[in-house]
Amino acid sequence: MAPTITTSATATKPNALVMDRTAPPSRAYVTFLAGDADYVKGVVGLMKGLRKVRSRYPLVVAVLPDVPEDHRRTLVDQGCTVREIEPVHPPQNQIQFAMPYYVINYSKLRIWEFVEYSKMIYLDGDIQVYDNIDHLFDLPDGHLYAVMDCFCEKTWSHTPQHKVGYCQQCPDRVRWPEAELGPRPPPYFNAGMFVFEPSRPTYHDLLSTLKATPPTPFAEQDFLNVYFRDTYRPIPLAYNLVLAMLWRHPENVELEVVKVVHYCAAGAKPWRYTGKEDNMQREDIKMLVKRWWDIYKDESLDYKPGRDGRPVEEAELVTSLKRFLAALSKVGIARSASAPSAA
Repeated sequence: MAPTITTSATATKPNALVMDRTAPPSRAYVTFLAGDADYVKGVVGLMKGLRKVRSRYPLVVAVLPDVPEDHRRTLVDQGCTVREIEPVHPPQNQIQFAMPYYVINYSKLRIWEFVEYSKMIYLDGDIQVYDNIDHLFDLPDGHLYAVMDCFCEKTWSHTPQHKVGYCQQCPDRVRWPEAELGPRPPPYFNAGMFVFEPSRPTYHDLLSTLKATPPTPFAEQDFLNVYFRDTYRPIPLAYNLVLAMLWRHPENVELEVVKVVHYCAAGAKPWRYTGKEDNMQREDIKMLVKRWWDIYKDESLDYKPGRDGRPVEEAELVTSLKRFLAALSKVGIARSASAPSAA
């Protein structure tokens, strides 16, 4: 049973300052970047998307050593926190991954070592956030939260679920054949977005468990599903809309309430979009690609540091507040006061 999620009202002014000082500083979003290709555009788009919805929390980018300096500078210039991590390699095996590049995704396990944060929300670089999801940080501790995946695409053809036509997104359409295959598989999440708690003991246990775990086609996603099978809790589809859901399970999708879109279908990366691949000429796909580009190209969403390193709006507000307090002090109204922390 999915937990009850209470949302807060979403502010509409892009790049506006949020002065709620009750926000714990030990929460953050985190994503992962490897190599020198164009995926950095996705991360820039994600940072600007979080800024547009006025998230209160930073975006940490875990980068492998092969990410070039100019890409790192681009991310810092957009207000990201860049943190280098070392690669994590699975045991040697002859397994064929669903996508060849999946092998590098085991390095995402390093984010459990980011223990300066009490809770984090992981987002793939091909995700965009279209509504504020900060409230997910308030979900009860002790669980990993994520959206259940869909088994209908051909990348799942190696699985018994796909072979019998079963999908957990519509479990009554084709029922799981327990008589032939045993108990129905447990809920399986898409690891492109999840809420988790960094922990050094968990981090070390993840790495030691990986050494004894043969790789499987969906790499770290399969591994995380097995590791967290007892603590995983599903959350609604609105928090990670995998685009294949639009043509596989349209009855489950309400685009007007979707908060997070995952551009993971073949040909769906907005910065590589040509419209030539299957399903990419759908009007809903073209609309979602346009929405991503609208955010990416919006210069008002670029990070604008003040002279002291604060965003311009915050620097101006703090300066104005200091002047106001000084004026009060001159007339004897304010005896002692201090400007709010900008941390």
